[in-house]
Amino acid sequence: MATFAYEALDSRGRVVRGKVEAASSAEAAAAVRRKSYSPTSVKERHAGGPRAAAQGARKRKKTIAFGRVRTKHLATFTRQLSALVEAGLPLARSLKILEEQQQPGLLRNQLGDVADDVEGGSSLSQALARHPRTFDRLYVNMVRAGEAGGALDDILERLAGFMEKSQRLRKQVLSALIYPAAVLIAAAGVLAAMVVLVVPKFQEMFADMRLALPQMTQSLVNLSDWLESWWFLIPLAPLGLYLALRVVGANRTGRYILDTVKLKLPLFGTIVGKSAVSRFARTLGTLIASGVPILEALSIVREATGNAVFEHAIGRVHDSIREGDCLAGPLGRTRVVDPMVVSMVDVGEETGWLDKMLIKVADIYDEDVDALVRGLLSLIEPFLVITLGVCVGFIVVALFLPMVSIMTVIGGP
Repeated sequence: MATFAYEALDSRGRVVRGKVEAASSAEAAAAVRRKSYSPTSVKERHAGGPRAAAQGARKRKKTIAFGRVRTKHLATFTRQLSALVEAGLPLARSLKILEEQQQPGLLRNQLGDVADDVEGGSSLSQALARHPRTFDRLYVNMVRAGEAGGALDDILERLAGFMEKSQRLRKQVLSALIYPAAVLIAAAGVLAAMVVLVVPKFQEMFADMRLALPQMTQSLVNLSDWLESWWFLIPLAPLGLYLALRVVGANRTGRYILDTVKLKLPLFGTIVGKSAVSRFARTLGTLIASGVPILEALSIVREATGNAVFEHAIGRVHDSIREGDCLAGPLGRTRVVDPMVVSMVDVGEETGWLDKMLIKVADIYDEDVDALVRGLLSLIEPFLVITLGVCVGFIVVALFLPMVSIMTVIGGP
């Protein structure tokens, strides 16, 4: 007798998987039919683990790949898998189809492993959990909830929408900051060129004339000399600041302090805070809508906020709910969300529409973040223009003050 792993459809069209003991694949298929299932795949399970059976049937060439899978590619794969599952294709076959469509790289390698595991008898969530760098706890738990509820296609569709929305918001913020950053870099380059190339020429001229320089001009000359001698510190300064922040943020206390400072910054702190609330509400709402228990959902959300202050607050909410409290009360006591959020959560709990209320909160805060980013840009552009004008004006005035003195001497009696 051999062990066969099967994949079949029940009377409602839901995918079910399991194992049966039989002498041949035909007998195994008959045993599956006796369970009132329609078998779609029956494979002998070889010794050596679930992946060994599938790898014995097909050989794959893996490419050397490093880094991480981009969210855009993962969201596309998730939406495609949802469509194939909804169309009634067996899960293992769907994964193989999507594997073949991927470009050689990390995602293709991992999809091949997932397909082998599923074909060998593992559930999709178990197979995905073996690749935590690509499929995080949020992804795996939502897939597990979809498998348990027989709505895997709906869960995958919802998960793809969640990732696409998060990616869209991130791209919006980054795209909005590209123009000010480019202007700032160009302006800094022009000013540095003027100080390093133009000022020394005037300095030589003033030295030949043995002219006493005004304080403003002397300050500009000192800056030019410093840049000429220590120019290499300019790129090292931001690098040193970045490394220092990474070292401070490497431990829990330092990260909590840094995230607290971020939240207290004018305007930028508001954007960071609202983004964290939006991520918390959308992730929690999506998990609850997918059937994940509230305590497990909060544990997952705690890791997805990206802010140590919110992680600490959500941990306190988790502990309060475990002791029998509701969500709105402990959430309000953390003081990390606005009263409006607490009110909407309270209404959601009373009406049984908590998931919908949380998604609505996320939509509202996403719109607020968009408006704040646009407002920040509208302030950055004139600020850059004014700053550039002041710097250029300082250089021009500092260089021409001695020229005025020279003209006064020449034009005197």
